[in-house]
Amino acid sequence: MSGTATGGARRVRARVEGVVQGVGFRPFVYRLAREERLSGYVLNDERGVLLEVEGRPAAIESFLARLASESPPLAFVERVRCDALESTGERDFRIAESTTGGAANALVAPDAATCDDCLAELFDPSDRRYRYPFTNCTNCGPRFTIVRDVPYDRPLTTMAAFTMCSACRREYDDPGDRRFHAQPNACPACGPRVRLLDRAGQPAAPTRVDAVADAAALLAAGAVLAVKGIGGYHLACSAADELAVNELRARKRREDRPFALMVRDARTASRLIELPELERELLRSSARPIVLAPRHPGARVAAAVGPSSHELGVMLPYSPLHHLLLADCAALGVEVLVLTSGNVSDEPIAFLDDDAASRLSGIADGYLVHDRPIETRTDDSVVRAVTIAGTRRPLILRRSRGYVPASLALPVAAARPLLACGAQVKATFCLARGDRAFVSHHIGDLEHYPALEAYRQGIEHFERLFAVSPELIAHDLHPGYASTAYALERESADLIGVQHHHAHLAACLAEHGLEEPAVGAIYDGSGYGLDGAIWGGEILVGGLASFERVAHLGAVRMPGGERAIHEPWRMACAWLTAARDEPPRLPASLEGTVDPARWRQVAGIAQSPAVSPQTTSMGRLFDAVAALCGVRPAVSYEGQAAIELEAAAAPSDGSSYDIAIVADRGRLELDARGMIRAIDDDLAAGLPVSVVAQRFHEGVARMTARACMKVAERHGLGVVVLSGGVFQNRTLLERTAALLSGLGLRPLVPTRLPPNDGGIAYGQAVVAGARDRAANP
Repeated sequence: MSGTATGGARRVRARVEGVVQGVGFRPFVYRLAREERLSGYVLNDERGVLLEVEGRPAAIESFLARLASESPPLAFVERVRCDALESTGERDFRIAESTTGGAANALVAPDAATCDDCLAELFDPSDRRYRYPFTNCTNCGPRFTIVRDVPYDRPLTTMAAFTMCSACRREYDDPGDRRFHAQPNACPACGPRVRLLDRAGQPAAPTRVDAVADAAALLAAGAVLAVKGIGGYHLACSAADELAVNELRARKRREDRPFALMVRDARTASRLIELPELERELLRSSARPIVLAPRHPGARVAAAVGPSSHELGVMLPYSPLHHLLLADCAALGVEVLVLTSGNVSDEPIAFLDDDAASRLSGIADGYLVHDRPIETRTDDSVVRAVTIAGTRRPLILRRSRGYVPASLALPVAAARPLLACGAQVKATFCLARGDRAFVSHHIGDLEHYPALEAYRQGIEHFERLFAVSPELIAHDLHPGYASTAYALERESADLIGVQHHHAHLAACLAEHGLEEPAVGAIYDGSGYGLDGAIWGGEILVGGLASFERVAHLGAVRMPGGERAIHEPWRMACAWLTAARDEPPRLPASLEGTVDPARWRQVAGIAQSPAVSPQTTSMGRLFDAVAALCGVRPAVSYEGQAAIELEAAAAPSDGSSYDIAIVADRGRLELDARGMIRAIDDDLAAGLPVSVVAQRFHEGVARMTARACMKVAERHGLGVVVLSGGVFQNRTLLERTAALLSGLGLRPLVPTRLPPNDGGIAYGQAVVAGARDRAANP
């Protein structure tokens, strides 16, 4: 490179923050500097990327402008901070060794799906990585699931044990190669290897090209296989094989919940689900989530894949191993695989080899495994597309692989480093420092000990990875949550309790960068209220630091407490008891399902505070209506009754049940008793369930819009947040948002976090940070 330290030369030091490690950023900077004829250096450290450039002022300005606009596909430049330096006369540009020793502040990239270049090599018989299941480069491959510490260099990943061969080392050391400092770089000569094991965990005798081809043959023959991927083990079988799918369902003890599917390409997916442009983009994105979309009536999958579901969850391959497996299966006539989490019932996904061998031994007929360790287990992410105020946008239902650990901004910077412990189900946690928050991957239900252990380990990993030592810990108000118990166990930190529904509201506001108050319709299954009751059908007015409860669904009893969550017919009995003056009769839709004597017994205890706590839960109202309709008297997984009630609803014809809005002691009460009587009468008169379900959804949407309008006018507000698990229901969400828009209000929904309890931890961090900042300006 020719010299640049001539008259008029400038030198600048730039600190680049964001996702800039492990994504090919340094070779990009190297090439950019050479194009602009600049000298200097670039390196990784704990805070991100540090560089110095020297040369003509115009060239430096061009260089800095191009840093963000032309950065590599997986990079995300948050900010560039520059300082002027004295010119040194340096003549070359170099990539310097990474440095360590300061406080970690570098961001780790999420795992990314195989790029087109690597995919071409994978299927090219002349390439040295032909059929190599661990092909990757700086534009794709594992990141978060293999990193142990920062800076993101190979010795601090689970690839540390694999010594690169001379060919891989040349690629790794060449700034002009797309594998320059690709930390998982490997090939068949030096990298991880895949093996096929039998049911007993012993090596299976090879019969075909390699272990992947043998695994495909077993799947085509009807076997159930455990497959080790990027973030853990999956259980796989042919999705068209009714016997295999039923066997998997029985062994996994998963009675009704739909299975996820993996297909080779978007064209195959389009034969299973409706695939408009946004769904197609989500399906093919580097995150490769499971995309939920309406199923085609003729989709060629076993009925047992998604019983009682009008949608299918479909994803594309995101690792070379998956690409090979799907290609080999397709050659044998199997185009669609079930690919569900490798666990039993509600346990966390297995990711350690010994643990998988133990926990999946009664499920899998064989194991397709490899020897690259997984540092952090991550489930597949789940998304769907929704239309809000005329705009199609994603709605994340589970945020995990492909999205985590991307950071979120805090509108009010945290005065002290903090930990937010999240909720009980769909649990996540959140660490925050300054203006940045790190929300964890989906962990699951903390009621189960393995999930609680994963939760504890995850917090330790994040604290180390992002160098956060919490001085403030936020938690839910519910005294029975395992996440609350964890917060109370921690020492040397101040505690702050955050109300569940306020966390939902604050999370959505903060995600959109808003600090000012808004109306919030927060509907979910349950959340501990300020009065100790079970809330869940709430309309709030509030901002980041505080809120007021201004309206709520009328309270009813939950006969038997938590048993009513698993047996929605109990909520049907409670709502009929509240709606009728006389003891309710057993509806015809429940005859043969519910014993009449038990019905009468539950109707009696529905009046007893000792065994039937009160709730304002919208989720339990959905359960009640689903049971009244005979759709789902009892459930095997959370939200099942509401999901199947939505699936049963006919297209809207404009008709609706009415939910009264009445003033009650300074608040508005959303009185659904008249609607329950109307539903009971209509069902008794023979009105189709599809019509009843449609009118119910329309009634809840209209009531919500009317109530929010009343509150907005009273408080002079124009924004309405729609959040909470009930708003995972696309029919309700889209219709409510449309009605609000028609009234001149701006509906706001979560987009980067789930509306369910997966977003609670971020909301707790937002509230705790705002309160702490106000108390310590």
